[in-house]
Order: sequence, then C-alpha cells, then structure tokens
Amino acid sequence: MSEFDFLSGIDNVPPTPILIAPQPVLREVTRDVRPEDIAFIRDQLPGMFSAMYKAPGIGLAAPQVGLGMRFALVDVAEEDAPREPMLLINPEIVTDSEQMAAREEGCLSLPNQYAEVVRPESIRVRYRNLAGETIERDASGLLATCIQHEMDHLDGILFVDHLSTLKRNMIMRRLAKEQKLGRR
Repeated sequence: MSEFDFLSGIDNVPPTPILIAPQPVLREVTRDVRPEDIAFIRDQLPGMFSAMYKAPGIGLAAPQVGLGMRFALVDVAEEDAPREPMLLINPEIVTDSEQMAAREEGCLSLPNQYAEVVRPESIRVRYRNLAGETIERDASGLLATCIQHEMDHLDGILFVDHLSTLKRNMIMRRLAKEQKLGRR
C-alpha cells in the first residue's frame, strides 16, 4: 500500500484553501515534524494535494495552508504524464552544486506573479516519508528548483526575497492591486 493511495480519488477531494501573501504565517519559520504529527499530516494530505493539483501547481508547503510544520509536497510531472508525488518531511539540502541556473518561478501564495530566480542547478535532499524512513535523493533542473522553492517556504522565505528590492516591491504592489480588484 502506497502512502499516496488516496490520490486515485483526489479529484473529488475539496482543496485546502491556500493563503495569499502577505499572510504573516508565510513569513514564519516552521518547526520540525514530530512522530506524533504524522497522523495529522496524513489527514491533511488529500486536501493539500487537491489544492496543489487544482491550482494548478507543482509544489505546496505547509505554511501555505496555515500549518507551521516542516513538510512540503512536490510533483513536477508533466500535465499528461502519471503523477509523481513527493512528500518531504523535515527536508534538508545535503549538498548543492556550484553551477547555478535561472528559472522563472511563480507561487500559489503569490498568484499570477512570476520572476526569474537563480538557484543551484542540482541538489541532494534528505527527508523523511510518512513511515519515518530517511530518504536521500538527487535532483536537478525543475525538480531541484521546486524543492528549493518549497524548502524556502519552511523558513519563511518567498521567491520574491531572492529578487532586488525594486523587483520585489513591484511584484508585491501588483499582487496587492490584483487582490483588491478581485475582491470587488
């Protein structure tokens, strides 16, 4: 039995609401997941995966749904390909490459806002799964970028924090304006 068996019926699961910046929880550093948190996390996963897939997005971190715990979801599979879900509990980057890569990033907590961010091209990440097993995985390209982006969320960092102050302020003003217009 897979830890993601619930994904077969994910289209019928109501999505967990995603918080939009500048929600304060998005700037908080999360605490490590403890063994007693696993049952709670397992209960949260269907709604979180539903939210990520319906957005659509390729990653979602716990703070984005108001949870101050150190875990994130990632799935960079192509739209028509089989899903490749990952749950990273207490992730840490073990190594990263000296080679850097620039990729356009967006964020479900900053809808419709995009900018080029420079990050290490490849990483080795260590994390735990729901069974408590430690996993190490090499990632490069889009997967490496996505994991680093989601791990930033766990430390209260948004992708715009990697930009110049001018670019960050422009994006945050644009987001605020779009949110205001959308509420009318």
